[in-house]
Amino acid sequence: ALNKNESVLRARAIVAFHSGSYRELYHILENHKFTKESHGKLQALWLEAHYQEAEKLRGRPLGPVDKYRVRKKFPLPRTIWDGEQKTHCFKERTRHLLREWYLQDPYPNPSKKRELAQATGLTPTQVGNWFKNRRQRDRAAAAKNSPASLSSKAATSAISITSSDSECDI
Repeated sequence: ALNKNESVLRARAIVAFHSGSYRELYHILENHKFTKESHGKLQALWLEAHYQEAEKLRGRPLGPVDKYRVRKKFPLPRTIWDGEQKTHCFKERTRHLLREWYLQDPYPNPSKKRELAQATGLTPTQVGNWFKNRRQRDRAAAAKNSPASLSSKAATSAISITSSDSECDI
C-alpha cells in the first residue's frame, strides 16, 4: 500500500511542479516520507521549484552562486534526503600530489596544470580550481592571523599551510 500511495504522491508532486503550484509541491514533499529510490527525482523537483521562484523574484536567470544560496536557504527536507552530505573529494594520493606541487609553485602555468591533471586523473580545470581555492584559503588564513588582528607574537610567525585545506566541496 505504501508504494501505491507513494506513486500517487509522486505523481501529485510532479503535477504540482509542472502547474507552478510550488506551495502544494513543498507540502507534499515535506509531509510524506519517500523511499530512497524516489529521492533523486524529488530532490530535483524541490530545488528546481525553489530556483524558479527565486528567478521570478529576481527577474533574471540564477547564476551558480544564486543557486548555492537558494540551496542553503531551502535545504532538502528529511523526507526526501537521507542526511548524508554529498561531497566531491579527491583521493588522498591526489591531494598529496597537489599539495606537493603547490609548495613548489602556487601559480602553475597551463602546461604544468595539464601535467598534474595527467598525473592525478583530474581535468586541468579541476587542477586550476584546486590551486585557486587553496590560494584563497591561504590568503584568508593569513588575513585572520595578520598582526592587525593578533598580538605581536603572531606578527613574527611565518605563514603556514593551514589545516583547513580540505579539498572537498559540500
